[in-house]
Amino acid sequence: MFLRMLGESFVRQRRRKLLAGLAILLGTTAVTAMLALATTIGDRIHRELAVYGANITVYPKADTLDVKIGGQTLRPTTGGVYLHASDLEKLHGIFWANNITGLSPELDSSISLGKLDSVPPSPVPAAGFWFQHNFGDAKVKLITGATQLHPWWKLQGSAPQGSGQIVLGATLAKSLKVGIGDRLMVLGVSDVADPVTVTGILTTGDATEAKAIFELSTLQQYADLPDAVSRVDVSARTKPEDAFARKDPDTLSPKQRDLWYCRPYANSIAYQIREAIPGAAAEQVRQVEQSEGTILERISGLMWLVSAAAMLAAAVAVSAAMATAVLERRTEIGLMRSLGASKVRIASLFYSEAGLLALLGGIVGYGIGSLLAALLTARIFGEQSGITLRVAMAHAFNPALLPVVLGIALLVAIAGSTASIRSALRMDPSAVLRNNA
Repeated sequence: MFLRMLGESFVRQRRRKLLAGLAILLGTTAVTAMLALATTIGDRIHRELAVYGANITVYPKADTLDVKIGGQTLRPTTGGVYLHASDLEKLHGIFWANNITGLSPELDSSISLGKLDSVPPSPVPAAGFWFQHNFGDAKVKLITGATQLHPWWKLQGSAPQGSGQIVLGATLAKSLKVGIGDRLMVLGVSDVADPVTVTGILTTGDATEAKAIFELSTLQQYADLPDAVSRVDVSARTKPEDAFARKDPDTLSPKQRDLWYCRPYANSIAYQIREAIPGAAAEQVRQVEQSEGTILERISGLMWLVSAAAMLAAAVAVSAAMATAVLERRTEIGLMRSLGASKVRIASLFYSEAGLLALLGGIVGYGIGSLLAALLTARIFGEQSGITLRVAMAHAFNPALLPVVLGIALLVAIAGSTASIRSALRMDPSAVLRNNA
């Protein structure tokens, strides 16, 4: 009998139920789209802001030793203190290893460089980098290096690939009057001259333009600094910085420290890097982190505002539709009460109607909202990140969101119906039947 009455209510009040269901559908569509975007927008923005460089820098702890002379604070050079490139493999073992999206170790040194059979080699600053280096592990393939972490660099030609090849900064190439394809002579600490071919000219907009650029292992050989690294730039997906992120973990209680440690703040990832690499200091690059955090905070706030507005509008529409439905069914309610139906029985009938509308509207809204999120992702980030609609849809249709969306739809439907249902239960059945006789 209960199911029959539930089915007849949808048949006799098709228009009211359709309006209420449509309101829930539109609300859940907006919420699904916002939630689907929220689950991926952090990574998208991280990729977009990667044009500003790494967000964590690692260097030898000796660089943090300040010396005061004559009232002025000086930071000395490392004095031969370097990090070890082999220690970078230890980053695979930190808690947030999967959040590291790229890294670029750098070795600063000097070599002697000159033209073949012409001007004697003269000392020039040099830098060694990774180029297209596979830093992945058995599970994840991660191709990274200097050009990935310095996307504003403009390389004319190709990157050096091992010994016998060199890239010149634009300023150095101009002073030497050489170009791509020219042959030069390199003299390292071994005093043995090696011929090299210029494979590219690099424009960076900073001091790197005055340097000779080598593949990292090649410069380590020339400088006789095996496994040495001067600094490492790290790019990692991080949680926007808040007041808790700026806490000193060593001053926190064990419980609070574990909570801080297990959040992907730039500070906590830097802390774990310091733990993993002996003799290393690691700090976040605040300009990049603050920009990313500010953008994410504002976008998240806008998403929550849109979602709240959509669900509030849906609740109001459901309330209006349910109020009208209750008004039209006063005689039916009065008759049920007169025949002995309890208030709980009547309330369960109306709540079942609202719940069924919520489930139907939520499922359809989830599908449309996921498709909308995929279209927005492909439209906003597609050109910059190469995201096709198929890839965007694979990320947008997140099964974990469906129960969340259905729960929100049920909450909205019940909240919107409660006032009308309470009003129906307060009716005097005898008065209702007498007035409608």
